[in-house]
Amino acid sequence: MSHYPGIVRGYRSIAALDRDLVGCRACPRLVAWREQVGREKRRAFADQEYWARPVPGFGPSDAAVVIIGLAPAAHGGNRTGRMFTGDQSGDVLFAALHAAGLANQATSVSADDGLLLYGTRVTAPVHCAPPQNKPTPQERDECAHWLHSELELLAPTMRSVVALGAFGWRQTLHTFGTLGWSVPRPRPAFGHGAHTVLTRGDRSIGVFGCYHVSQHNTFTGRLTPTMVVDVLSAAARYADLGYAVRSEDSE
Repeated sequence: MSHYPGIVRGYRSIAALDRDLVGCRACPRLVAWREQVGREKRRAFADQEYWARPVPGFGPSDAAVVIIGLAPAAHGGNRTGRMFTGDQSGDVLFAALHAAGLANQATSVSADDGLLLYGTRVTAPVHCAPPQNKPTPQERDECAHWLHSELELLAPTMRSVVALGAFGWRQTLHTFGTLGWSVPRPRPAFGHGAHTVLTRGDRSIGVFGCYHVSQHNTFTGRLTPTMVVDVLSAAARYADLGYAVRSEDSE
């Protein structure tokens, strides 16, 4: 990890990284917003205590598949303390992970609901819920070292990445390029089902594009559950996770 001074910090484990991450207060606007949401709450969750802190990645520290999204949702991850948990986007993602053989259950409602991911970790370039789901470039850059360190810790076992949405795709290619991985030129364009391969030394990682599991995409039918399962299954097969199933076998 010392090959990337100032980019990757010297964490020895995902657990140590996560302990520091949840205490981060580097971005004043994000700190103010996440805490305001935690105080004001949504009526449906008025009786719940919000997490209202940075949300760490979720999944095993030796994952073969890594899913990279955007940022926690104000009343989802920012409430529950777990990525994609407690909102409708997460409902779609975790149901698809279960259908693809990468999760033990199809629902994700709270941090203590018993959900386990198999060989898969979910993370994001920005770890605090941003206003209007739009982090600024400065906030994205300030948060980048967490993802850099996380991906380096995962590097020994990571075999494939699923990038959610155009933002996730751009940040994935940019981040791996910063970490010394060779990214094809010109950089591959994002699209649902897009696929490219990155290399570093004798290692290769497959990157798969998937439309983001946002309500805008799922409610309009632009993204269906089967489409998500198909991409996750392709990433799992690339990573040689033998227990993952094809989407058509899970229906």
